[in-house]
Formats: sequence, C-alpha cells, structure tokens
Amino acid sequence: MRFGSATVIWAALAGFNLATSAFAGPVPMAQNAHINDELRAGFAGDVLRNTCPTISARMLVVMGRLWDLKSYAEDQGYTAADYDAFRNDPVQKKRLKDEAATYLAAAGAKPDDVESYCAVGEAEIAQKTPVGTLLRSSR
Repeated sequence: MRFGSATVIWAALAGFNLATSAFAGPVPMAQNAHINDELRAGFAGDVLRNTCPTISARMLVVMGRLWDLKSYAEDQGYTAADYDAFRNDPVQKKRLKDEAATYLAAAGAKPDDVESYCAVGEAEIAQKTPVGTLLRSSR
C-alpha cells in the first residue's frame, strides 16, 4: 500500500500536535471555566450574605469547596502557587466580582434594595445552585 506525500505530511503533523499538546500545559487560569465559575459563585454568595441579614455562609462548605478547587487546579496541571496567585490577583478578583454582580443583577438583585438580595439568595438556596449551596437562610 502506497501513501501519497500529503497523507504522510498530515499524519506527521497530527502526531506532532498530539505530542506538543501534552507538553503545552493548562490554559491560562482565567480561561478555565470551572475555576472561574466556582470563584464567581463564591463572590456572589459573599455579596448575598453581606447584604441580606437572614442569609449566612455555610463556612465548612465554602472552605471545602475552596480546598476541592485547589485540588482540581493541581489536577489540571496548575501549581499551588499558580492557584494562590490567581485567587489573590486584584485584576482577576475585580473581574470575577464584576461578573458576580452582573449575575446577581440578572437574577433580580437591585442596588439599595436589601430585600431583592434576600429574594435572590432564597431562590439560589431553594434551587441548590452553585451559589445557593454555599449559603443558608434563617427564614
């Protein structure tokens, strides 16, 4: 069986791409959807618990999720230092806090309306969303 030169070239390129992708490392952490989604949920939950007097954090759950997220990041090829640097980066914090604020506004939270934040928090808890699982209500 004889292969044309184009077939050999494509096969070689495919093998090269597979080999180099294994050494490329993870995508930048700001592009990792799971990490960003989890941190955004944490920021949204923090706003809800600090705004609504009847909502508090489930701190053991929060700490467990942060620990699990760090393990996930390490499993994805990031170092513990990469993860810590990302979590503490003021630009990334601002971006994620802004995204959390947009999420809460879309869910019905209105500035200067505490009850709207309580309603959003109660809905998040009832629906067991990623944000809601971090919170508890005293209502």
